[in-house]
Amino acid sequence: MPGENLTRDEARERARLLTVDGYDVALDLRSAVGPHSGAGPRTFRSTTTVRFRCAEPGAATFADLIAPEVSSVTLNGRELHVAKVFDGSRLALDSLAAENTLIVDAWCAYSRTGEGLHHFVDPEDGETYLYTQYEPADARRVFANFEQPDLKAPFTFTVTAPAGWTVLSNSAPEDGPRPVGEGAALWRFAPTKPISTYITAVVAGPYHHVTDVYRRVLADGTELVVPLGALCRKGLARYFDAEEVFTVTKQGLDFFHDHFDYPYPFGKYDQAFVPEYNLGAMENPGCVTFREEFVFRGKVTDAAYEGRANVVLHEMAHMWFGDLVTMEWWDDLWLKESFADFMGALSLAEATRFTDGWVTFANRRKSWAYRADQLPSTHPVTADIRDLEDAKLNFDGITYAKGASVLKQLVAYAGRDAFMEGARRYFKRHAWGNTRLADLLSVLEETSGRDMATWSRAWLQTAGVNSLTPHAVCDAAGRITELAITQEAPEEHPVLRPHRVAVGLYRRQDAGGALERYARAEVDVTGARTVVAELAGAGRPELIVVNDEDLTYCKVRFDETSLATLRDHLGSVTEPLTRALCWSALWNLTRDALMPAHDFLGLVLRFAGEESDIGVVQMLHAWARTALVHYVAPAARGESARELTQGALRHLRQAAPGSDHQLAWARFFASLAHDEHDLQMLDRLLAGTGRIDGLEIDQELRWTFLEPLAAHGAADEARLAAELARDDTASGRRHQVRCLAARPSARVKERAWSDVVDSDRLSNALVEATISGFDQPGQRELLAPYAPRYFEALERVWAERSIEIGMAVVRGLYPALQDAGAVVELTDAWLTDHPDAAPALRRLVLEARDDTARALRAQECDARARV
Repeated sequence: MPGENLTRDEARERARLLTVDGYDVALDLRSAVGPHSGAGPRTFRSTTTVRFRCAEPGAATFADLIAPEVSSVTLNGRELHVAKVFDGSRLALDSLAAENTLIVDAWCAYSRTGEGLHHFVDPEDGETYLYTQYEPADARRVFANFEQPDLKAPFTFTVTAPAGWTVLSNSAPEDGPRPVGEGAALWRFAPTKPISTYITAVVAGPYHHVTDVYRRVLADGTELVVPLGALCRKGLARYFDAEEVFTVTKQGLDFFHDHFDYPYPFGKYDQAFVPEYNLGAMENPGCVTFREEFVFRGKVTDAAYEGRANVVLHEMAHMWFGDLVTMEWWDDLWLKESFADFMGALSLAEATRFTDGWVTFANRRKSWAYRADQLPSTHPVTADIRDLEDAKLNFDGITYAKGASVLKQLVAYAGRDAFMEGARRYFKRHAWGNTRLADLLSVLEETSGRDMATWSRAWLQTAGVNSLTPHAVCDAAGRITELAITQEAPEEHPVLRPHRVAVGLYRRQDAGGALERYARAEVDVTGARTVVAELAGAGRPELIVVNDEDLTYCKVRFDETSLATLRDHLGSVTEPLTRALCWSALWNLTRDALMPAHDFLGLVLRFAGEESDIGVVQMLHAWARTALVHYVAPAARGESARELTQGALRHLRQAAPGSDHQLAWARFFASLAHDEHDLQMLDRLLAGTGRIDGLEIDQELRWTFLEPLAAHGAADEARLAAELARDDTASGRRHQVRCLAARPSARVKERAWSDVVDSDRLSNALVEATISGFDQPGQRELLAPYAPRYFEALERVWAERSIEIGMAVVRGLYPALQDAGAVVELTDAWLTDHPDAAPALRRLVLEARDDTARALRAQECDARARV
């Protein structure tokens, strides 16, 4: 419907007219349980009362609501004709008074796509679980509202649901649940502070609920008491390590109170781990939601615990950056996401046991940013967001990870004390309000005395990533006479930025020794060439690391000597962060077709087994698999696959029994297994007739091993059904669906394609699982017929499906496994023939094309190196 895609101009005009004083929202969720007729979507009753003022009495505006049925609309006591004012997504409101009351009684649809009020039935016990997810604009699927972030208001929620359920919202209930008829109860929640529609929340169902409390004495001597809650499905309760979640939560609250000088503003703090979640988590104030995969059903590496802790802290930072102070429109989405990403990493490293959090940030988060910033859809951190479809696509590596990297550079530029003092003033000055970029810059100028406008133009208002390369000249005595750093920018975004960097010089004390830093200088890189005068006279280095300590956001390049040193001695670099930066730089060289994929795989095989940081090891595994599937010359894929698989098995056997490294190598080996010997080994491990000391084959690892067996025809439908009988849970069903779609059969692929492209019968989680199974690198010929069908289906899928499912299909089914040159041609033909396709759809296709063109360049580089 045209009205679903709210534009920035419409939002600005509505904000000019309206001030919202409050919402009363009553939801009746009793219909969530019991049989459903199947005639149309399952629905629930939603009754909303909105009180608002209009700056121009007599003017007209609209409210937002997406619902299959509206029973009545009353404006200032005047009943409006539903058919005339409601078009399926908007309610037309005319002849507004200075003060207005709007009452909307509607039947809204439960969601199966993770958008709005999601409805999930646990196959294990038949219990029903509900939760909401709104960002950027899906609250209108649950209640009538003015769906834009700058029309904040207090919300009072009343929920009727089956008795015995746990029901939560942003604020605490005013009293306990009150019986209202047979088998039902009513919860009335206290009014919230003024918040935006997209962060309101309701979680309801027979959740397993664990409680705790956080206490802190504030500077004025009063005690802050924050009730804590942690929830998951009953079927996951036996795996739920709520105490670990509470530990990180308390550490984070301590950290943010220490640094923000603004008490946690939302009363209580619940964290719900919910099924079939599209995101990692969402910062609903007082009621944060997470994907339930963070409740670990089997053994995971410490990197998984670190990742979960980072997400907990990221969402907590949003309580201040985003919830207390909110961006005015999605142009400034970074005002919350970049800060939360940066503060999450900072608090992780300084307040929890995960003291190497910046290593993970440098290796994983910035990799996401570098990729996004080199796509044709790259944009400034402060973006130009015309409408909601633009906003949905801008939850990307630039808004999150590049923005956080830029903030890390800002801290180096302005000083940490000035940065934190700026944050404190920002919260106090704009609490419960909305801000723009200028509001942040003005407060940082106050505290730092630095020119923030110039810094912002260079870093926040331009796109693209710079490359920094060292150049050293040494004299006959082996001393540096000059060390310079050259800065380059891509042709499409020719901006040279100021970079505050640390430059490290490394060498070995003897032939077999470690590569250790013996000299360091911090310098401001400006313009195309900067001389590092402080390092003149230092001894000749074997390795020069520009951006040592990862202070700035750039692609690091190496001189020839440094690159040769890394090829032979990468594992000898002593500092974990420096090693991670070197790996990241080498991966960027591979992606940019400056290093053959075969060389990168060789470095992984040679040095990844020595890597101490398990998060870096797992990132290397992901990069190596991408290199094998997409960047290795097609004629050499078989040879490279054998080398990589044999190397993974070797490292698996050499890893310490029971260690995180052993588990990571086991998963990597399974992802590569393809020949009869590899598959037989997985079979034996599953049957218990094979054994690797210390490797526990739990249920999650069983499914990991079964997928390659299914993909190579060694696990049929009956075997997968038998495995589901062992694990007939929601997680088990997702795994089974993925494995079923992975089988090498034309009939199987046709069914999977139809289930995703031609039908909406699958929930969001099962769509994701089906796509994952469908797309198997070893099945290129089998999947070839779907390349033209993909382009034929694009516009229909985009028009008929929700944006979340549409994005999953467009990204997940793009024929990236086919001949790269041919796919680029198909893509170009579609783009030429469909100039008027939805801009968001064209952006997704352009991004996929760019990845494929990059793969083609990398394959050509790899082929040339093998001649």
